[in-house]
Amino acid sequence: MPVLPTFRTLRPGRSFVRAVAFALALCGAPLATPVAAQDGLHLRSPILTIDSQRLFADSKLGQQIAARVEEETAALTAENRRIEAELIAEEQDLTDKRATMEPKAFRDLADAFDEKVRRIRSEQDTKARALNQTNDASRREFLGRARPALEQLMQEIGAAVILEQRSVLLSAGVIDITDEAISLLDRQMPAAPETAPGMAAETTPETPTDAPATTPDAAPATGETAPAADGTVQQP
Repeated sequence: MPVLPTFRTLRPGRSFVRAVAFALALCGAPLATPVAAQDGLHLRSPILTIDSQRLFADSKLGQQIAARVEEETAALTAENRRIEAELIAEEQDLTDKRATMEPKAFRDLADAFDEKVRRIRSEQDTKARALNQTNDASRREFLGRARPALEQLMQEIGAAVILEQRSVLLSAGVIDITDEAISLLDRQMPAAPETAPGMAAETTPETPTDAPATTPDAAPATGETAPAADGTVQQP
């Protein structure tokens, strides 16, 4: 392998220019090489990049899926606030009764209330974890539905791979196909299901505040959340 001259071995003037030209020639790199070429409206490059987050946020399909998850998040938030208000009122009622109750009777009621609060907190935490898993599943669902459009762009352009833009250290802007992918996906626009994946069977029934406090704490979910896809698509 040829050894390139270092800066210290070069002399100023024409010898420096000749040395640089010689080094580039040894590496097989021409002095002026276009990064990519355009053929009509399509970029011809074996490697393309895409901003998967913008593809999700700006496409109609991504917005539809995001709105569905946001609606479920808002519903869980409203439920948590309602339960919190009911528990605060129940705690105040218990405090007001303390002066008229025997110490042991009050202690039994207080212990039962504490157990109830722990149980409800565990149930709501389980719902929150399930919702986070649903959000991850929705991203994977989106990428799966967007894949045909991305593969079509790859075939039209003649590319072999699409890389996530955020995982690339440096690239030319002409190889980014995010705008083209959004436009094509909006034209195809596959319908997203009304129910987010994993939510219908995972949601814990609403807990009434007057339920008996004998149920043990709900066990936390043990399923591991699969890592989110990085947007990389390879030509099959």
